[in-house]
Amino acid sequence: MKISTKGRYGLTIMMELAHRFGEGPTSLRSIAQRHDLSEHYLEQLIAPLRNAGLVKSIRGAYGGYVLAKQPDEISAGDVIRVLEGPISPVEFAEEEDAAKRYLWLRIRDSISSVLDTTSLHDLITYQDDGRTDNYMFYI
Repeated sequence: MKISTKGRYGLTIMMELAHRFGEGPTSLRSIAQRHDLSEHYLEQLIAPLRNAGLVKSIRGAYGGYVLAKQPDEISAGDVIRVLEGPISPVEFAEEEDAAKRYLWLRIRDSISSVLDTTSLHDLITYQDDGRTDNYMFYI
């Protein structure tokens, strides 16, 4: 499964809002500028996040967006599913081979578990220990 720019930029938006949780609304313009992203593209991503109840919009001259819940109550899985759809490495329902279907289900469940147990709070408080081998896969 490959996460598209929708999912990656959506997580960027949500992490920025989590960093500023309790400080008032944050504009998409400021997020776009801080990360050198298209404000127009971020506007397209914020609508489904708002419709899903993950963010609230605040109108006015000092308006913007805020998280609708505490950062520890929103998982990366919540964000990814809203923007990317269901988590699935392949269309395994059509897989005739039971062993391969079992493998696809295990992969899906593992990915879902990681995403669902990683909150926005976890992401914004992550401390890099400088080790790059933690997430390396060798073939």
